[in-house]
Amino acid sequence: MIFKQFYLADLSQASYFIGDERTSTAVVVDPRRDVDVYVEFASRHGLVIRHVILTHFHADFVAGHLELRDRVGATIHLGARAQAEYDFHPLSDDEVLEFGSVRLQILETPGHTPEGISILVFDLVNDPRAPHAVLTGDTLFVGDVGRPDLLASLGHSAETLAGMLYDSLHGKLLRLPRDTLLYPGHAAGSLCGRNLSPDTVSTVGTQRAQNYALQPMSKEAFVRLVIGDQPEVPSYFAHDADLNRREHPTLDEQLALELKPLGIGAMLLAQRAGAQVVDTRDPADFAAGHLPDSLNIGLAGRFAGWAGALLSPGRPIVVVATPGREREAALRLGRVGFDRVVGYLDGGIAAAAPRLSLVQHPRRISSEELRAWLLRERVLVIDVRSESEWQEEAIPGSVNVPLQELRARVREIPADRPVVVYCRTGERSATAASLLEGSGRSNILDLVGGITAWKASGQDGTVRHGDGDRRHRGPRTDGA
Repeated sequence: MIFKQFYLADLSQASYFIGDERTSTAVVVDPRRDVDVYVEFASRHGLVIRHVILTHFHADFVAGHLELRDRVGATIHLGARAQAEYDFHPLSDDEVLEFGSVRLQILETPGHTPEGISILVFDLVNDPRAPHAVLTGDTLFVGDVGRPDLLASLGHSAETLAGMLYDSLHGKLLRLPRDTLLYPGHAAGSLCGRNLSPDTVSTVGTQRAQNYALQPMSKEAFVRLVIGDQPEVPSYFAHDADLNRREHPTLDEQLALELKPLGIGAMLLAQRAGAQVVDTRDPADFAAGHLPDSLNIGLAGRFAGWAGALLSPGRPIVVVATPGREREAALRLGRVGFDRVVGYLDGGIAAAAPRLSLVQHPRRISSEELRAWLLRERVLVIDVRSESEWQEEAIPGSVNVPLQELRARVREIPADRPVVVYCRTGERSATAASLLEGSGRSNILDLVGGITAWKASGQDGTVRHGDGDRRHRGPRTDGA
């Protein structure tokens, strides 16, 4: 048996390749949309991808099941409760898919979604009786369980799904042998859970002992626990979940349409017609000069996730990129189902040279400058990290407005003083500064290097707010 986990840090997403050398057969579970990595891996090992399985309809990315179907002729498999526009083979509880030394046994594990499944992986050469591993999709993570509230906008009750999740966990997954390897669909950084570990593999026994959501409690207590205090659901999640059910163009088909060079005039016309301009360069390059009303989401950071959270999937998109990286930007937008890219600025920001009046230069501020400012100016310092990061460690006097909430809360931010935004290293704050600037705010400053640089540069350190201190969760207007 050949078993490999593919981990995509941009989306904190894991997919799995399982192959058998004797029968030259392979299965891919929960593939990302750019499927070259699986096709090349199969070719290198003399295997043919004959099956592709989705553990559920993913909300945070568009899966590559249609790509593998069209590229290599793989059969698509979904849970038996799934409904989709394309042909697929439904997988029921205890159904077995066996080839050579590999046996895959299906467990229906609804809760995160109604059609969710988990997959037991048996290596028949080593042990035909006990599973080698279980692929849990988004039902069970390392450190957490799948949140049951993502489909509320589609009419599914979070309470009902949470009850189903409890039954799936306690009736099936926790009954597996303790040493069964547990491979989840996501790790830390994903919004499909709230307490995910950065680890991408564990065991059933370890999770039974350490996972907060698996400790002894009634179903009612579990339901209250897993539906309470969940982070806001990004607006694109419903779009992606729906797209994964539908027949839609493949990524290669989309890229062939999207990678069109646009002159500065054509780009500005598209922008005036409603297109979103996303500038994918590094924060320092963006700050050196960019086009008005453009959103900076650097390719060096978690580009796909933030693009999904901050852009609208229903509006056209124009890309500004460092020349040579336009395809990468469009591909990573395609991973989250943003398929309305109308082109890219030909030649990058240099194409704006004849129209330099269009280029703005927002100010970046160092930690040393900020320390001096705080002694003599009425400055509002906004931490755009998650609330848990801010609670753990923050710049003294800062307030917390997570980046994904910033657009909706712009009116809360006073316009009568300088506003400094910061994050951990400067990626999210650059996006925040561009968003505020695009909303019409002036006097926005971006802290270079974030709280990491702040700690390295001074002696007065940071503050811990503690779990109970949420007094400064939003902007204050008292001059602090």
